[in-house]
Amino acid sequence: MGDDEALPAAGSDPLAPGPEPSAAPLPSRRAALPFQQLGVIVVGMSVAVWWPAFTLGAWGEIFFDTLLSVWAAASAGFVLAMLVPAARRRLGWTSLTLLLPSLWLVLSLAVPNESENLGVAIVAVVGVLVVLLGVPFMVWALARLAWPEISETVPQRGKMLVLATVAVVAIASFALGANESRFLTCEDFTISGNSEPPGCVHESP
Repeated sequence: MGDDEALPAAGSDPLAPGPEPSAAPLPSRRAALPFQQLGVIVVGMSVAVWWPAFTLGAWGEIFFDTLLSVWAAASAGFVLAMLVPAARRRLGWTSLTLLLPSLWLVLSLAVPNESENLGVAIVAVVGVLVVLLGVPFMVWALARLAWPEISETVPQRGKMLVLATVAVVAIASFALGANESRFLTCEDFTISGNSEPPGCVHESP
């Protein structure tokens, strides 16, 4: 033991309590945790994907109003990313996913609407891919605009968990649409403002 070690001063009470440690300053605002941000993103992606997947299972197609809604949201996000330098640097190549709905729209305008035309089938397939695959990437890109730090704070397994969860919701929604006659009736679709899907059953009198 060295001579320089702290010893009780002469005349002081060695049993007296020492000075209390200073309390750490409390944060002024609670920061959102990664899993909280992921929860919001998963919910947003699932809400955006379930209805298109359901209509694909029930009617065999995705309605034009859904496709145009996706196009409007993606185009607004792309314009924002291009006008704000910080957002453009933050998104990088991810911003190109916001152009997928515009690609579908250009193809729809360029290809004649003929039932026997192969281009019509290609446009339909592109429309399905835009919604079911493009929407999750679009929501992720918009989430990075809202939470710039999310790419750094969320580990890779967390991102894979998000995509897996949305994929499960999309597949389950498609299966529900394909089996709508088991738990819905034609009147359920009519009263909600939708057309009757093929194979629906009417309520028993």
